[in-house]
Amino acid sequence: MSSRTGTDPSPSDYDGWGYNLRWSTGYDGQRKADLGDGTYLNPVIAGQLTDPDIVKDGSDYYLTMSTFDELPGLLVWHSRDLVNWRKVGSALTERIGNVLAPSIVKVGDRFYIYAAVLGATGLGTYVVYTDDIDGAWSAPVKIEGGNALDPGHGVGEDGKRYLFFGGGRRMQLTDDGLTSAGPMETVYAGWQYPRTAYPPVWIDEGFALEGPKIHRRGDYFYMIVGQGGTYGPPTSHMVVVARSKSINGPWENDPNSPLIRTSRRNDPWWSRGHGTVVEGPDKKPWIMYHAYENGYRTLGRQAILEPLEWTEDGWLRATVKDLTKPIAMPQGGSNVNPDGQPMSDDFSKNNIGTQWRFADAASGESNRASFADNALTLQAKGTSYATSSPLTIVPGDRAYEATIQISLAGATEAGIMLFVDQALFAGIGYNGQRVTTYAKGSGPGNGLAVSTGTIWLKVMNLHHDLVMYSSTDGQNWTKTNSNLEISGYHHNVARDRPPTEGLRLGLYAYGSGNAVFRDFQYRVIENSSLPPAPPALKVDVSADARSIGGKVHLTMAAKNNDSVPVDVVLTSAFGEKTFKAVAPGKTASVTFNSRAARIDGGEATAVVTNMSDGSTRTITKTASYGAFPTA
Repeated sequence: MSSRTGTDPSPSDYDGWGYNLRWSTGYDGQRKADLGDGTYLNPVIAGQLTDPDIVKDGSDYYLTMSTFDELPGLLVWHSRDLVNWRKVGSALTERIGNVLAPSIVKVGDRFYIYAAVLGATGLGTYVVYTDDIDGAWSAPVKIEGGNALDPGHGVGEDGKRYLFFGGGRRMQLTDDGLTSAGPMETVYAGWQYPRTAYPPVWIDEGFALEGPKIHRRGDYFYMIVGQGGTYGPPTSHMVVVARSKSINGPWENDPNSPLIRTSRRNDPWWSRGHGTVVEGPDKKPWIMYHAYENGYRTLGRQAILEPLEWTEDGWLRATVKDLTKPIAMPQGGSNVNPDGQPMSDDFSKNNIGTQWRFADAASGESNRASFADNALTLQAKGTSYATSSPLTIVPGDRAYEATIQISLAGATEAGIMLFVDQALFAGIGYNGQRVTTYAKGSGPGNGLAVSTGTIWLKVMNLHHDLVMYSSTDGQNWTKTNSNLEISGYHHNVARDRPPTEGLRLGLYAYGSGNAVFRDFQYRVIENSSLPPAPPALKVDVSADARSIGGKVHLTMAAKNNDSVPVDVVLTSAFGEKTFKAVAPGKTASVTFNSRAARIDGGEATAVVTNMSDGSTRTITKTASYGAFPTA
């Protein structure tokens, strides 16, 4: 009952931070999945991208995801190769609640996005639609009776439209897709895996049947579902497949379930689940799902793409065994976004709705922002950071710094914050008199007295170590006394509040005036996880001179005391000799003729090399010898 993806890593692949991964880089040094050689390395979209869902429209792919309490919401991405994605807009501008687990589909000439919404009156389902995906979307329409999580749209063999929900439930829609046409009913019980055994066989968070997606191929409808709980232990989440020859069931579980799962805590990606299957540009099946990066829950659940294959008996199988290695790109697609998208912003134009969104936003929140002369003017809101509805951006890198220039007007505090939600945040602000810092969702703390018209603030996230600075000229920086460890700033800690995810960067202003922000700079410090140096090869080297036939000969030897074969190059003043693949326990030796009756003392050198597992270890050792003969 183990997953067919992922293998035990070798010790040289894994260190305290994660796996020894090397991404391509784009704007600001951000990591890119596309390696430029026909392969890619996950994540295909770095940073918080929860509950991804994809629709194919000819050669185009469109993706949306959970946007929770942020506006504009229901962010829409575009790709033509499934690896390189570009944010093109947002489908929701009105506050209707916390927006979760959407489903994007195209029926006829119209696009629809269905989403679960946790609002003031409870849980409901809403839909927005458009005939031009590059244009405006409709106002949200509430679908009566859709009080369930994770809607997934499907069209039956009779052409009728349905929404499937978490918990194995289903509801028929009217032909226009905007109203319920039948009651909510339970149609699927999920895959029953061993949850209660002692000792535990399967460590999950809970059964949690969720995220149903309908994929049709040939005579079968396939239901792709998540199970095991979204959060909790790293091995919780999974992707399960069931099929039926009718949209009405009965649904048969894949006998080799699950399709996708994290099987070990030291796998590179945790809680892999909530998948959607789509036909790639190569006409083959691909799956996108979300997962946490091992050691970086603070980045939220990120978008992972894997190739699948169809078996002869009509089931899907995962083909990737090691997600730490590059994967061949889908063939036949085109890259419409070769350089990625910048995080840095000079505020020369309004990027709210793509690059930026407001957190804990009300309808009309974007009216607080105006843009002119390469500056963002943000009207202050609330009486503290927790009530300020910051303007947010999502980092996708392991270590980075962000810098902002701020001028204040009126009784206002403004700054830059790393935050999960209104109760869990850390950062730095300025109120016209003092630079102050925040930690663990509290503050402001004691700060530095500063009186200046313009201030620069900087936060550095160094693999979960948060360091903060201020400057009165943007050149000379003063470090604060507050340095924090923020690896626990994520939703597994903040779960008593409405769903959020990992750390976002937020620009905030509260009080009765406004703040003018200029020149937001984002710079990646490091993305790769550098493995510890491998242990040195174990080799003993010796050199000894003696006389043969009146001439001095120098004998060199290198004994391989390691557990792997090694190549050896023995060098002295009298020559060089190479030995290939000297086995463990064996000795490479050579005798050089000096052609002299006497030699001075010196050193002989052995260069020993081992190449295995795609890495190279080399050690150089010397052995001294004295003058010979001595008299």
